[in-house]
Amino acid sequence: MSALVNPVSTWSRTSSVNDVNGRRFRSTPFILPHPLHSNLPISFCFSDPTRKPINFSSLTVSAVLVEEQKEESKSIEKAPTFDFKNYMLGKASSVNKALEEAILLREPLKIHESMRYSLLAGGKRVRPMLCIAACELVGGQESTAMPAACAVEMIHTMSLMHDDLPCMDNDDLRRGKPTNHKMFGEDVAVLAGDALLAFSFEHVATATKGVNSERIVRVISELAKCIGSEGLVAGQVVDISSEGLSEVGLDHLEFIHLHKTAALLEASVVLGAILGGGNDEEVDRLRKFARCIGLLFQVVDDILDVTKSSQELGKTAGKDLVADKTTYPKLLGIEKSRELAERLNREAQEQLVVFDPVKAAPLIALANYIAYRDN
Repeated sequence: MSALVNPVSTWSRTSSVNDVNGRRFRSTPFILPHPLHSNLPISFCFSDPTRKPINFSSLTVSAVLVEEQKEESKSIEKAPTFDFKNYMLGKASSVNKALEEAILLREPLKIHESMRYSLLAGGKRVRPMLCIAACELVGGQESTAMPAACAVEMIHTMSLMHDDLPCMDNDDLRRGKPTNHKMFGEDVAVLAGDALLAFSFEHVATATKGVNSERIVRVISELAKCIGSEGLVAGQVVDISSEGLSEVGLDHLEFIHLHKTAALLEASVVLGAILGGGNDEEVDRLRKFARCIGLLFQVVDDILDVTKSSQELGKTAGKDLVADKTTYPKLLGIEKSRELAERLNREAQEQLVVFDPVKAAPLIALANYIAYRDN
């Protein structure tokens, strides 16, 4: 396409976190302040009033010209349809196969059974998909990003295993199955999580092919930073320390989730961009995109926690309420939280308007999937 068009997004789904009337809306350029007050932080999301975001369906994606653009755009080739459902199933299948091959069942049997139990228990595989989609967006191949995609899923699984422990959230259910420590004991669950963390770095270093050593070192550094004392661990510590506090504000809550949740999602995208050969500007834009969808992921998670059942979620519902944790619905209310989710989604997609819209379609669809998921 030789010009940027203003598309209409049509969702085929009827259930979502925040339905738009008729599931159809027109994209317009946004000059977005913070969702609630202009002096509150989301400094990492920037709106460009000269660009129109490209919005896509969460399942089947189709770009259609708005009425006033039809005449001037007759000569522009119609954008191809992007089938996100098949894309998601295909990538998830590839990731699952790679994970199965990466962690083989071998001696010591018990530790590898525990590692595989949680790693291969299902899940949406959003982080690996983000990694692969970002790599492909900047010109790379799925095979190039696959070791890093597996690594972020291993680290994510480790964080869930440790998060479920009695000393943390004391959860009994994860991905519709008993948690790891319920099956293998607390001691083995801790060690299996540790083993997944260690192996994730080994896997990136030894299995990544066709990428120069400088970029691999950047990837390993990025991955380590996102989960350390300035990343995921920082968010978890502040989250634990904040339980029961009555004076937790929006900036405090943002700090927790930018580190605890968004950091690994950010790393997933940035790793893919680096491995795919992205330049500094491309990596920076994709980093901003990832931070927005990382926070979006948590806002939606908080909403689902109070609006869905344990059976629907595949994990224990309402646990944040029981633990007296501050969440977005608790702080803002359900409707304001939904508005925040919508705005974060739009701001994320604005970072992608400079890319080829066909290559950007998977990331745009993934952002919509995160925003409108049911579990």
